[in-house]
Amino acid sequence: MRRTEPLPGEPKGSPARKWIVALVIVAVVGAAVWKIRGNTKEQNNVQMMMAAQADRPTPVQVSAVQQKTMPIFLTALGTVTAYNTVTIKSRVDGQLMQVPVREGQAVKQGQMLAEIDPKPYQAALEQAQGQLLKDQANAVNARAEAARYTALLQAGVTSKESQQAQISTAGQAEGSVAADQAAIEAAKVNLGYTKILSPINGVVGLRQVDPGNIVHATDTNGLLVVTQLQPIAVIFTLPEDQLPEVLKRTRAGDKLVVEAYDRADATHLASGSLLTIDNQIDTTTGTVKAKAVFENRDGALFPNQFVNVRLILQEKKNAVVIPATALQTGTQGNFVYLLKQGEPPANLVEKKSDGPPMIELPENKTNYYVEAQTVNVELTEGTQVILNGGVKPGDQIVVDGQEKLKNGSKVFPRTAPAKAADKTTAELGMASEAAGRPS
Repeated sequence: MRRTEPLPGEPKGSPARKWIVALVIVAVVGAAVWKIRGNTKEQNNVQMMMAAQADRPTPVQVSAVQQKTMPIFLTALGTVTAYNTVTIKSRVDGQLMQVPVREGQAVKQGQMLAEIDPKPYQAALEQAQGQLLKDQANAVNARAEAARYTALLQAGVTSKESQQAQISTAGQAEGSVAADQAAIEAAKVNLGYTKILSPINGVVGLRQVDPGNIVHATDTNGLLVVTQLQPIAVIFTLPEDQLPEVLKRTRAGDKLVVEAYDRADATHLASGSLLTIDNQIDTTTGTVKAKAVFENRDGALFPNQFVNVRLILQEKKNAVVIPATALQTGTQGNFVYLLKQGEPPANLVEKKSDGPPMIELPENKTNYYVEAQTVNVELTEGTQVILNGGVKPGDQIVVDGQEKLKNGSKVFPRTAPAKAADKTTAELGMASEAAGRPS
């Protein structure tokens, strides 16, 4: 007889449980396969998008290579100095009656700046004039006495000694008259000193003494200070290595143009000319002082102001110039990215390994690419670079956005705005031409 009851210890429903476990395993495997396929598809999409992004043209700014007159200059840090500075002091003692000018006022040479009480000096003048009249009368009498004694001597009435004594007395009277005249002139001079006049054209500084105070000729501090601001000077230093070139041009009679810029070296303040070079080199710094003069008609320069100085040595005609931001350096040396129109040639296009098909986005369509062009740098002046080979005037080169470029990269070019450096160079050129023209 067949046994239908399960043996003791055998689990009930064993076939159903096996089916459940099998279904769970199949579900897990299916989910894993579905997930792997989904991830693979997503990775493919990401790779396709990244490839499309990598092939997207790079936005860049371009500028044309220029051919122009380029000034060659030396740079230095300078200090603005008043062309003349005068400390106004009293030359006589007395009470300060008035200061008819205000602080900060522009004054002309000969304009009255202050007045000392003139009464004591006017009285001294009148006293000297009175003494002169007295001594002149005595001199007239002494001359007459000398004439009479001379006549008596000739008549044999008086002695020679008496006649000579009268002549001596007449001479002394003449000397007194001369001394009185000198005293009158001295009194007039002192009286004139009571009115203090400006010795130069300039600007009045802060007043040191107020009206009503007693001033003396021996006072240490002056009444006020007058500084000449038009013209004005700038003192700057040059390395001794640059001195021979400067001296060579100044000794040849060249009038070297000097440009003054603000502390940021961005704003042009004034144009002037080199006046002189100091007669010795400072051994502690290895530099020599130079002095430039500026008309300063607009008052842009002010005493003790720090400025950046550019001493223009020469002008290079028809120089091929590019912005310094366009110059790149690589294993092949100095180069620039030259803008080309059309599709990049096959030898510049990087071969891509087999992969997903490339997505051609609408913004990827462009007719421009760049080519690395080696250039020869002749000289760098500020933010401008002078080249002597590699590009020609009118070529479009990349001045911004080079960090994402390589040889043959497609680009979206935009014209770069005019740089302040370009304006600066133009101003330097115009100033040099103006200084070179006869006045």
